[in-house]
Amino acid sequence: MSLSINTNTSSMVALETLNATQTALSATENAVSTGKKVANASDNPASFGIASQMSGNIAGQSAVNDGLSYASSVVSTTNTAANQILSVLAEIQNAVTSVGNNSGSTTSLKQINDEVNGFLNQIDTIANGATSNGVNLLAGKTSKDLGITASSLQYVTGLQGSLATVTNFSGLKKDAAGKTITADASLGVMLGLASAAGTNSVISAIASAGAGKLKEADLQTAITTVQTAITTMTNFTSQLGNNTKQIANLTTFGQSVTDNLTTGVGALTDADMSAESAKLTSLQTKQSLAIKSLSIANGQSQNILSLFQ
Repeated sequence: MSLSINTNTSSMVALETLNATQTALSATENAVSTGKKVANASDNPASFGIASQMSGNIAGQSAVNDGLSYASSVVSTTNTAANQILSVLAEIQNAVTSVGNNSGSTTSLKQINDEVNGFLNQIDTIANGATSNGVNLLAGKTSKDLGITASSLQYVTGLQGSLATVTNFSGLKKDAAGKTITADASLGVMLGLASAAGTNSVISAIASAGAGKLKEADLQTAITTVQTAITTMTNFTSQLGNNTKQIANLTTFGQSVTDNLTTGVGALTDADMSAESAKLTSLQTKQSLAIKSLSIANGQSQNILSLFQ
């Protein structure tokens, strides 16, 4: 290679090598600092675009998972209340059945009637209290003053926007007497245990009959009414159980979707830190060598002076 003071080919080659090494080193240092091999679109447009779309799906699935958690909470609250109501209904059945043992005492009949009225108040209190963020699946619409704004629960089941609905108690369509349930009524009325006027319809007729006038058919009707109410509430708890399983399955699936999407984004954008560490060491060495080579190349022009000494 000829020596020239105008064109230093060796210096240009060394400079090009140094620039290329510094560019690669900068990219590697960025990968090490961010932990990503694709941090923006300029790194890899295709991978960045796909990863961005998948990240959007992760955010969407997170919202779905949050909704499922809320739905689970509402159903769990309702199920707890329904089971407590079943316990109260068992107390009512015991009280109504005991009417047959007190048919000769007007005072006893009145006491039992008052006891049943107290149980019915408990049922409505429990139903009204089973409210979560304005949603109540047990109370009627007349309880809006208690902060109840929705009588059914709707939630998103997946990224595609499909919806599922948990119907309220009135969705069973039939009350204890086999009539269509009115959502405007209290739970006691919907169960057929009280009248719309708020009176106890279970044993009020028996109590008003007076001493010595209890009819077997009246007692059997009262007991059957309570048993039907228990069956109706039991059917509702079964419906809640099915919804609980469905929500649990969707929650498990939703978490799997989130995990898979997160893994996919990582595969597209995350840097292999062990590989980047090795590359960083290699590039730092190459940078040092390139600087040394450039220094040597630049010194070749000075060697020309020795030819004229």
